[in-house]
Amino acid sequence: MAKRTIVVVGGGFAGLWSAAAAARARVELGLTDQVAITLIAPDPFHSIRVRCYETDLTPLAVPLDEVLDPIDVDRIEGSVTKIDAAGRRLMVRVPDKPDPIALEYDRLILAAGSRLTRPPIPGVDLACDVDTLGGARQLASHLRDLGRCGSRPDQAGRWTAVVIGGGLVGIELACELPARLAAARDRAGATGPARTLLVDRSVEVGSTMGGAAMPAIRQALAAAAVECISGTGVATIDSTGVTLSDGTYIPALTVICATGMRANPLAEDLDVTHDALGRLPVDAMMRVIGISAVFAAGDVAVATADDAGHTTVMSCQHARPMGRFAGNNAVYDLAGRSDLCLPFAAPDYVTVLDLGAWGAVYTSGWDRDRLIADGAAAKATKRLINGSRIYPPLTRDAASILAAAAPVIQARPATTG
Repeated sequence: MAKRTIVVVGGGFAGLWSAAAAARARVELGLTDQVAITLIAPDPFHSIRVRCYETDLTPLAVPLDEVLDPIDVDRIEGSVTKIDAAGRRLMVRVPDKPDPIALEYDRLILAAGSRLTRPPIPGVDLACDVDTLGGARQLASHLRDLGRCGSRPDQAGRWTAVVIGGGLVGIELACELPARLAAARDRAGATGPARTLLVDRSVEVGSTMGGAAMPAIRQALAAAAVECISGTGVATIDSTGVTLSDGTYIPALTVICATGMRANPLAEDLDVTHDALGRLPVDAMMRVIGISAVFAAGDVAVATADDAGHTTVMSCQHARPMGRFAGNNAVYDLAGRSDLCLPFAAPDYVTVLDLGAWGAVYTSGWDRDRLIADGAAAKATKRLINGSRIYPPLTRDAASILAAAAPVIQARPATTG
């Protein structure tokens, strides 16, 4: 008898944990020989995307097969180009094939993530980004090139970086860049100041983090000598710098976009009403509302997190548990046991913002209104989360991987704040 198939699209936090949770549920129901699970991702690595702002990128690429092979999940290296929900079929572009191949599914879990939203300004494609590991590596290569002796000697803006966007990613990157620019300058044997400018349209850079975090953010940016330009935007970018919306020109050979994210365009293949970020509406079981046999998790989906109506955000904090519930429930639904599907909830929301050498700031509450810790204490928490908690088990031990994939049931109180 042919196996029934669950296909997971995406190898990020939501995709990896969807696949692992599906494998766990398959074992629970005794369906190992009856249900096949396939994960499709464009490269063989699970990237720890939330660390792409860091200087050392070495630990950020986790081989997917280290996790998938021990739990008998197949992997296709490729990119989905089209979802045919009515026909329960995907078109997948794979290396060495001139045309996309067709892949049928019985249940689909769309966990294709999100992409950087670049503002519609002239020259924006000249800017670097840290949205992906590939982008982060390109930035690192650019800074190495700047640091080569004889590279663009005396050119204005050689040791100046402009970060566009003062959200969480922009702040984390801006706090790292001064040291990286100074190191490049020193390698080149050059002199002069290394400048990092953080440009944002808000009245004050970092205001989206809430009032409780602002003192720490101000101190950290000042300690790193980051120059904040608020209340304005970037009008144009060229190969030698940026022009602000007020006409000011800033010579800068390093420009980075940290301008927010939008759901993967694959979500548009599903005929439902998307939210302002292009995300798919899912119910508590992670089923796409209005589309049969399709589940979604992570940045490509939006779910209600608690009884107060707060919704999930684009972060690994929500992508990982959403994936666990999507994978679990897809298997139970496929087995005809939808009555045993588990409802997702995430009533507790925290934010830990890395602030470079100064430390970090750790808040709780949906409005980030409660300060838990800052400085070195918050930095220790950030390192624990980024360095171990968000990583899958890399032991190649099936039991530990499946145990880590268990959905964690939480109540859905009507939280405030």
